[in-house]
Amino acid sequence: MSMPFPLVPEVATAPAEEIARILSDPGFGIHFTDHMAQATWTEAAGWHDDRIEGYHALALAPAGAVLHYGQEIFEGLKAYRRHDGSVWLFRPDMNAARFNRSADRMTLPQLPPEDFVTAVRRLVEIDQAWVPDATEMSLYIRPFMFGSEQFLGVRSAAEVTFVVIASPCGPYFADGVSPVKIWISTDLSRAGQGGTGAAKCGGNYAASLLAGRQAHRQGCSQVLFTDAADHEWLEELGGMNVFLVTSDGRLLTPPTSGTILDGITRDSVMALAPQFGLTVQERPISLSELLAGIGSQDVVEAFACGTAAVITPIGAFRLEREGQIEEFHLPSPFGPKTADLRRRLVDIQWGRTTDQFGWTTRVA
Repeated sequence: MSMPFPLVPEVATAPAEEIARILSDPGFGIHFTDHMAQATWTEAAGWHDDRIEGYHALALAPAGAVLHYGQEIFEGLKAYRRHDGSVWLFRPDMNAARFNRSADRMTLPQLPPEDFVTAVRRLVEIDQAWVPDATEMSLYIRPFMFGSEQFLGVRSAAEVTFVVIASPCGPYFADGVSPVKIWISTDLSRAGQGGTGAAKCGGNYAASLLAGRQAHRQGCSQVLFTDAADHEWLEELGGMNVFLVTSDGRLLTPPTSGTILDGITRDSVMALAPQFGLTVQERPISLSELLAGIGSQDVVEAFACGTAAVITPIGAFRLEREGQIEEFHLPSPFGPKTADLRRRLVDIQWGRTTDQFGWTTRVA
């Protein structure tokens, strides 16, 4: 039986004036809406106790499984307010499917996709006043699931909690979209073959933090990881997938072979690429090929993509080789193909152009 996520009554909500003040400059992940969705799973009863209730702190015992063994997953998607005031989601079915793939890898229970989407829709419907209406602003939605059983044995949790929270977010680029510099890590790894790289779990992001700190010390915004075995094959950034545009019209990206997250923005970019004369090649890309391609101007553009920033142009790559820091600048730091893809994608998300793929769903 599907879960309807009923609203728990008599929940205090923020005054309209307070919401307006927050939405004038929401930042990212700082403020949260009035409500949250929650449900519980147990081996004995399955999924139950679903509801929408007031946003509140979670009670977790010191022996809660997630605190000791990291058995958890999460997702990220957005709700967009269009010029007519309506509110829409972008590809929530894809998030639901990936959530279950992550759950399978982390031995968490499967959540029926319709229940995932219902929880997201209900929360957005109830808290729609929190969806900004300014350019490039949206409501970021964070569904997550974790082992909440109280025990210290190394096994899958017999009790699991599912939660959805939401946070209004401002433009990712406060001063407009601009190229970033990327540090290439050739010593630290985010994930290895047989690991959890393809799952959206917190451990992967924790594993990326040290390399991210190195990147910031090198004046770079993000880190691009190479493979754990040879540090020769490109994988993904700490939280985004990577693409290269060649001078002869190819769009290159590494395959999601178990160590790379199968990004929803990534999938959308590949679907849109032919509209701009690009031929998608999903194949292994070596570090040597990248650097030689920039030098020969065969690789003319590069960008990263993900839910938060949509598409981020890459202006340069930086790395250390044989004790020397080297920097490789793209011929087109924010090239026309990158700009076209980003423009088309955000126009679909905000309803400014026809959604020929059926990616968007009206919520309110």
